[in-house]
Amino acid sequence: MKPPPLLAYASLAASMAIVGCYVGLSRLLVAVFPVFLLAGLRFGIAAVAMLHWVKRGAGDAPLSAHDRKLLFWESFLGNFLFSICMLFGVQATSALAAGVVMAAIPAAVAILSRLFLGERIAPRVQAAIGCAATGIALLALAKSPAGPASAAAPWWGYLLLLGAVVCEACYVVIGKRLTGNVSPRRISALINLWGLALVAPFGLWQAASFDFAAVSAPTWGLLVFYAIAASMVTVWLWMQGLRHVPAPQAGVFSVMLPVSAALVGVLFLGEPFGASHGAAFALALAGLLLATWPARRAAPP
Repeated sequence: MKPPPLLAYASLAASMAIVGCYVGLSRLLVAVFPVFLLAGLRFGIAAVAMLHWVKRGAGDAPLSAHDRKLLFWESFLGNFLFSICMLFGVQATSALAAGVVMAAIPAAVAILSRLFLGERIAPRVQAAIGCAATGIALLALAKSPAGPASAAAPWWGYLLLLGAVVCEACYVVIGKRLTGNVSPRRISALINLWGLALVAPFGLWQAASFDFAAVSAPTWGLLVFYAIAASMVTVWLWMQGLRHVPAPQAGVFSVMLPVSAALVGVLFLGEPFGASHGAAFALALAGLLLATWPARRAAPP
């Protein structure tokens, strides 16, 4: 049965909120692990956890050649390339910079959906994208002066974060095509296996010279959370919601990514929170309401 839109909206919002959390916390991990090794460990841990999701279920149709191509590109762009761009970008700049740049995801999703899916961007969704982008821009302006590290960051770090934005937008658009034929759990497992295959040679190269004994128990715990959240929980939640929501509308929920990343900075990294931050959150929530409020039905004749 088709779940109510509220459940689909909740899945999309929860998925992006969790992504924002691990984007913010990933700065702690890239300070310990080399980037390719970190990505390889992420995909490897998730592959073990999702092994039982790989097999085709009784109600699943066989994968077509087109589905297999889409699964590869979904993983290459949304898993492998996004992880590499995001991790190297965060390492070169800051968690705050990642949250600021990720605010461009809703606009990128709407543009790609128009170009490749032919989906019309409704005026209300356009307004929602504007609210989301304005809110996060306000958040960026409020927080940027307090981040001296981000001011000294190299330009290519921001370019990598922008590349992660494009990869995430492609992930949303391709995922919309996939959810029509493949179950969310199987999509999650298969694109994770592709990600593991793509990053394994680089991860093994860095693992050969890495001192695993020097990693503390809390860091291992954070790594497990990152792996399960990034490859298993968020993908399943996103695909589950995307089955019932148009891609441009779903893209608005990516505003939860920079919002939750900022919350991680405030709650766990001790960054300040003032009136401008409150206004930014209000605009972000207004965008979500515009995107999800039920459309008024025409009165019967």
